[in-house]
Amino acid sequence: MRLAQALRAARLARGFSTAALAQLSGVSRAMIVKVERGDSQPTAALLGRLCAALGLTLSELFGRVEQPLAHSLRLLRAQDQREWEDPATGYLRRVLSPAAGGPLQLTRIELPAGASVSYPADAYAGIHQQVWVLSGDLEVHEGAEAHRLAAGDCLELGPPRECTFTNPGAAPVRYLVAVAHRRP
Repeated sequence: MRLAQALRAARLARGFSTAALAQLSGVSRAMIVKVERGDSQPTAALLGRLCAALGLTLSELFGRVEQPLAHSLRLLRAQDQREWEDPATGYLRRVLSPAAGGPLQLTRIELPAGASVSYPADAYAGIHQQVWVLSGDLEVHEGAEAHRLAAGDCLELGPPRECTFTNPGAAPVRYLVAVAHRRP
């Protein structure tokens, strides 16, 4: 429910109607209403499209969801780090960064064997992102460019393009995503 409330608050803060957000994101108005009411659990791909239209990163959205749980704005203890699971892929996202809203956001992702998640190019506008593989193998497709990463490899994403993260292996892949806002 907190995710639904955070999405609605972000939409209203931007002064968008559900119809305007639908047009900007490519997500149907009916789906936006269902998500905001908590009647439908959004997928990672759908959240990526909504966040891009709202000018947010997924990390910022989840930071807003978890902020009321934070005891300190600068410290987020392991037991307070919340996880969110994509109902479509089993993709598991754990927000590691405190809610202070600093320039850097850290998120740990676990992608099940054979799973894949895609985000639109708009989701990467205005941010600098690096992906560091903790365990397993990860394929990252930035538009037509493909990268195969193994444990210990780190990739800096280039200019905003549609990105697909795929686990080609037989075991889950775990990776860290570091996001920083680009300076104007």
